[in-house]
Amino acid sequence: MARFLVVLDVDSTLIEDEVIELLAAHAGSLPEVERITFRAMNGELDFEESLRARVATLRGLPQSVFEAVGAQVRVTAGVPDMVAGIHAAGGCVGVVSGGFHEVVDPVAEQLGLDYWRANRLEVADGVLTGGLTGPIIDARAKATTLTEWAGECGVPLSRTVAVGDGANDLTMMAIAGLAVGFDAKAPVRDLAGVLIDRRDLSQVLPLLGLRG
Repeated sequence: MARFLVVLDVDSTLIEDEVIELLAAHAGSLPEVERITFRAMNGELDFEESLRARVATLRGLPQSVFEAVGAQVRVTAGVPDMVAGIHAAGGCVGVVSGGFHEVVDPVAEQLGLDYWRANRLEVADGVLTGGLTGPIIDARAKATTLTEWAGECGVPLSRTVAVGDGANDLTMMAIAGLAVGFDAKAPVRDLAGVLIDRRDLSQVLPLLGLRG
């Protein structure tokens, strides 16, 4: 049984990047995707609708783009210290992302996370189809995932921490024992229990009573 569970968003939280935008840069659709992302993260668009619209612009990219984008991803400052501190204190740490398994998996494995979950891009004959496969990880799925992992860890929801920055993190943050807005956008700033405005995730440790 773990002492607590920390679940983080990935894009612009665990990592400095928005993976869909890195992919879109390779597809030549970055301006369009940036506009849709901005509206979605500020709660102006339904997340699944916006995700499908952005993914559609990636149609025709070769599967090799995942390796290229993976090399561009920058892990946010303080993440290795945060993960080490949580594990040393007997906690679990996971990430749940509206982004993509193809990029999240190697990062999560490298960081030694306990759990991770994300969307999956559809590939046929080595090329992205512009579609998705499997369940959509939206706001409700993020909350369901936090609840599921808490059960697996033997942790009550009162000892869970949700860290995020955008509107699709709010449902997960609403059920967690502590909601942390990390360099957060407007909807999250209004509803988070704690705000971290310096981009250093080791600052999560003092919130858990651990030395940062």
